[in-house]
Amino acid sequence: MNWKLLLVVLWAVPQFAFALNVIKVDGGEDGRQTTGQAEIWHDVENNHNVAEVERRYQQGAFAPLQTAGSTGLKPGAFWSHFLLHNVTEQPLTLELEYVDHQLVALETFVRPGAGGEQYQAIANLSLSDPFDLRPVPHNRFVVPVVIPAGQSVEFMVKFSSHQAGFVFPSLRIWTPERLRENYTRETSVIMFLFGGIFIMSIMSLVEAVATRDKTFLLYSVYALSKIVSWCTILGYTHQFLLKDHFHWNYLSISGALGVFFGIVFAREFLQTRRYAPLVDYVLLFMLGNAVFLLVCAIFNFNKLAVLSITVALLLYPMMSVAGVVRWRQGSADAGVFALAWSLLVFGLVVQALRDLGVVPHSTLNYYWPAFASFVEMLGIMAAMGIRVRRLRLQKNAVKKRYRNHLEESRKALEEQVRLRTRELEMAKLEAEHEARTDPLTGVYNRRSFFIEAGKRLHLALRKQQPMSLLMFDIDFFKSINDTFGHRLGDEALRLFSDTVVANLRDSDVWGRLGGEEFALVLNEDRDGTRRTAQRLREAIGNIGINTSAGELRMTASIGVAYLGQEEDIDMLLNKADDALYRAKHQGRDQIIEYEAGI
Repeated sequence: MNWKLLLVVLWAVPQFAFALNVIKVDGGEDGRQTTGQAEIWHDVENNHNVAEVERRYQQGAFAPLQTAGSTGLKPGAFWSHFLLHNVTEQPLTLELEYVDHQLVALETFVRPGAGGEQYQAIANLSLSDPFDLRPVPHNRFVVPVVIPAGQSVEFMVKFSSHQAGFVFPSLRIWTPERLRENYTRETSVIMFLFGGIFIMSIMSLVEAVATRDKTFLLYSVYALSKIVSWCTILGYTHQFLLKDHFHWNYLSISGALGVFFGIVFAREFLQTRRYAPLVDYVLLFMLGNAVFLLVCAIFNFNKLAVLSITVALLLYPMMSVAGVVRWRQGSADAGVFALAWSLLVFGLVVQALRDLGVVPHSTLNYYWPAFASFVEMLGIMAAMGIRVRRLRLQKNAVKKRYRNHLEESRKALEEQVRLRTRELEMAKLEAEHEARTDPLTGVYNRRSFFIEAGKRLHLALRKQQPMSLLMFDIDFFKSINDTFGHRLGDEALRLFSDTVVANLRDSDVWGRLGGEEFALVLNEDRDGTRRTAQRLREAIGNIGINTSAGELRMTASIGVAYLGQEEDIDMLLNKADDALYRAKHQGRDQIIEYEAGI
C-alpha cells in the first residue's frame, strides 16, 4: 500500500468515527436521547490528562462500547467523546445527566466543534466534594452546557469509578425545565416508597413495644437500614444530609448494614437456628461476610470490599431458600417471606445484569431494585401479619385447651369434692350412728336411749299420752359367758336384741344400757304394755343357739313401770329397775310391774 494512501486512511478513520458521533439537539430534549457510546476509551491506570487522551483519540484508541450500556466491573476510568450540534438558530442551554449513581467522579471538557483549540474543563464533579458545589442540585451528576446557535460543541467526558466499579459512559440530554420535572417525579416516587417503608418501620416498632416481640423490633431496624441504604446509594444522603463530608465508601457501608440487619431479621423471623440448622450455617456465613464488608468499607480495603459484595450478591438467594425450607415445614408466613425476598433477589439480578452490561440501562431497571425492596418490605409485613395471626390462633387454641383443661379439672375437682363430701357425710353419719348405737347389737346405746326416751317422756306429758318403760335382763347371762365363752355370749346378746327388735314398732325406743341389761319405751297403756311384754318374753324364750355343748336356751326377766308424774326418765327407769329386781328374785323369766310401796 502506498504510504500516502496509508496516511489518508489513518486520518479518515477518526474523522469517520467523529462524523458518526454527532448528536443533534433542538431544544426539545426530554432525557430519551443520550450521548453516544460509539467512542469510548478505557484509561486503565486513570493517569491521563485530557491532552493525552486527545492524542489517544487522534490515534484511533477510541472504539464503540461492546456491551449493552455498562463497562462491567473494571478498574480505572473511561473517556467518552461526542459532539452536540445545535440545529436551531438560537443558543441552547442543556443539562447532561449521568444515567446512574455508581460513579465517584465526572469530569467534562469541551471545545468548539471546528477543532484546533484545546479542551476546556467545564465541570469536575466528585462524591467527596460538598454537594453545594454542584452546578445543578441533583442526586446524580448533572453538567450544564450551552450550545451556540447552529454550531457544534465537542465533548470529552471522563467517568471515574475510583479503583474498580461499574461505569455507564453515557449522559442523558435534558432541557433544564424537563430535567427538573423529571427529578420532581422520580424523587416523589422514591420518597413515597421510603415513606411507606418508614411507616411500616414505625408500626413494627409500636408493635414491638406493645407485644415485646423481638421480631418486630428487628423488622423495624431492618426497614430503617433499607431507607438509609437506598438513600445513600441513590445520592439523597449526600444531597440532604451529609452535604460536606460525604465519602464514596458510605455506599458500601450502608449496603453492608442493610444486608446485616436483613439477615439478622430473617434468622429470627424464620427461626432457622431451631428448625433449619444447615441453612442457618449459610446465613451465619452471610452475616459474617456482611461484617467483613463493613470493615473493608470503613478501612478502604476496596478490592476485598468488591469481593465481599460479590459473595453477598451470590448468596442473597439463600434467604429465599431458607423461606422455602420453612414453608415446606408448614410455616405459611415463611412462604410469603420467600416470595417477597425472591422479588428483591429478582430486582438485584436485574441490577446485576444492567451493571454487567448484559441488558441496556433504563429507568425501569434502574429503579427496579429500590421498588423491589419496597415490595419486599410489604411482603414481609404481610408475612409478619400472617405470623401474628398464626401465633394468635395458636395462643387462642392454647387458651381454649387451657380453659377446657380448667373446666375438666373443675369438674373433676367438683366430683372429687362431691365424693369426698359424700364420704364425709357418710363418715359423719356413721360416726353419729356409732356414737348413738351400741357397737355390738346396733341399737341405741345408754346415752342415746336416755336422750330418745327423755324426748318421748316430755311429749307424753305434754300431750297426756300413756307411756311405759320396760327393763330387760337376760337370765343367768354370766353362766353363758363362763360356759360357752364371751364370743358366744356376744352372739347371744346380738340374737337377743334382734329378736326384740323384730317384734317392735318403728316408734318404740329400744336400747342397751350395759352388759345384759336393755330398756324399752312404749307409747301404750297398761294393757297394751302387758301384751307387748308377754309377746317379747315368749319370743325370747324361743331363742335357741346350737353349740358344741348342746343347745343354748335364753330367758329374760322384765320390769315394767308406767308413766305417772315423773319429770325425767331417770325416775321412771328407777321404778322399772325396782320391778326388774323383784322379777329376778321371784324366779326370773317373768314380768313384774312396779307398784309403789313394794
